[in-house]
Amino acid sequence: MSDLRTIAPGQRQDHAAHSDAPIISASNIAVKFKVEGGIVDAVKDVSFQLYRGETIAIVGESGSGKSVTARTIMGLLTKRAVVSGTAKIDYDGKNVLKFSDRERRKLRGDRMSMIFQEPMSSLNPIYTIGSQIVEAIRVHRRVSRREAQKRALELLVQVQIPDPESRLNQYPHQLSGGQRQRVMIAMALANNPDVLIADEPTTALDVTVQAQILNLIRDLQKRLGMAVILITHDLTVVRQFSDYVYVMQNGEVREHNTTAALFENPRHPYTRHLLGSEPTGQANPMPANCEAILEGKAVRVSYMLKRGGFFKPQLHELVAVDSLNLKLHRHETLGIVGESGSGKTTFGQALVRLINTDSGEIYFDRQPIHRKTRQEMRPLRSRMQIVFQDPFASLNPRMSVGQIIEEGLIINRIGQNRAERLERVQEALTCAGMPHNILSRFPHEFSGGQRQRIAIARAIVLEPEFILLDEPTSALDLSVQAQIIDLLRKLQDDGGLSYLFISHDLKVVRALCHRVMVMQHGKIVEEGPVDEVLSQPKTAYTERLVKAAFEVAA
Repeated sequence: MSDLRTIAPGQRQDHAAHSDAPIISASNIAVKFKVEGGIVDAVKDVSFQLYRGETIAIVGESGSGKSVTARTIMGLLTKRAVVSGTAKIDYDGKNVLKFSDRERRKLRGDRMSMIFQEPMSSLNPIYTIGSQIVEAIRVHRRVSRREAQKRALELLVQVQIPDPESRLNQYPHQLSGGQRQRVMIAMALANNPDVLIADEPTTALDVTVQAQILNLIRDLQKRLGMAVILITHDLTVVRQFSDYVYVMQNGEVREHNTTAALFENPRHPYTRHLLGSEPTGQANPMPANCEAILEGKAVRVSYMLKRGGFFKPQLHELVAVDSLNLKLHRHETLGIVGESGSGKTTFGQALVRLINTDSGEIYFDRQPIHRKTRQEMRPLRSRMQIVFQDPFASLNPRMSVGQIIEEGLIINRIGQNRAERLERVQEALTCAGMPHNILSRFPHEFSGGQRQRIAIARAIVLEPEFILLDEPTSALDLSVQAQIIDLLRKLQDDGGLSYLFISHDLKVVRALCHRVMVMQHGKIVEEGPVDEVLSQPKTAYTERLVKAAFEVAA
């Protein structure tokens, strides 16, 4: 192994090429967390430099300390966190770790801004989108409400939200995951910050919008001289959009270099492992003559949206799912792909009766379920499970990991006693790639990727026949994505599981699915075997999705 001092020194490999001082110079960042049963060293002796107008990327597996490093810069760590006394973060020559709480608040959202990984944990569910963006502007700018509203609308247009006027009056739950992430980006850019920290900013976005958003950030960067810290697990994005890369593992920087040099000649074994972790392979062949486990016939879901002012609102119908048919067989993985807002998640949730349909028929294991009440659906819930897109929103923050996973076993009366249930919980965690000694810890103590694995463990502990997977790998780094794909394949082979796999990541869809359906504006525009649809798309829309997914680094 190369000497760490040469591949991960305290100063950048290209520091001699810069005549100006860095806008952020961080040295010896170390962060510990006090947890039940001891201390966790989340970040150990991390140093980096960021110059005006450039993008540095911090990459690594989930739990490597990327987000903790970013939150240390912003002053957003929990009370359990302890930052070492030797740590120093200079912003424009001043150590922000010495700032008072008031000074840090003044800096946050104005000169330094952050886009978070999970929009639902950052957007207030009881306020409209418009009022939240207006607040972000008026906290730091002396402008009238009317001016702030005008700026809010401009920002939504900038981040390409469809029908931006209507969105201003909507609440976070009325938007898709990708649309909520775009609102977060709009809020972060509201005051034209000097430094933008983007923590997995395109995790919830489909591939076409991902490129648009990253290009938007890059354009603003050029226009405003803004510096960007990009935290991501998507190496294709890193290669195209960053100037310099820091690779982290277990809280330490393993290697750093200019993007071109690092991709051309990775020197640390871990960096080489990351670069070789693209999703590969394909779904195992299905057994012959498998019967249908889930069927939807002419399923329709619509919403009434408000337009206009408070006193004269105009209502219009949005058809999210437009009379769609679907048949999923046992042992099969069926992918549903499309841009955010295309109706993928709504269709999936309607099929498992989480939301009501306007019309249509739904059958689970040949049994009609479209007229069943919530109470009548309960006996079927252990047979059909769901892994949601945003694990932070779906995991109860007041419950420990052990309680979260055991809850389904208790409700469905599975397991003779607590010891047997505990054994099942530990087995599910191991299957999902998590250690089983985390039962007393809480969701906020984990990274986004780790939380998603906990959500998968909660689903598989009940040994269901069918799982709805709504963007289950979007929060995971590449190497863990590969583990989860292998895990899902193994569970399918061992237990005959069926998956409805909703995703915007076509690389994962190609590796996991047997068939794929492409959705746009609530309709299915194309469907067929996954290889056929992705290699020979018949519609311009599918062709655009495929090009954005597989040629983003071109």
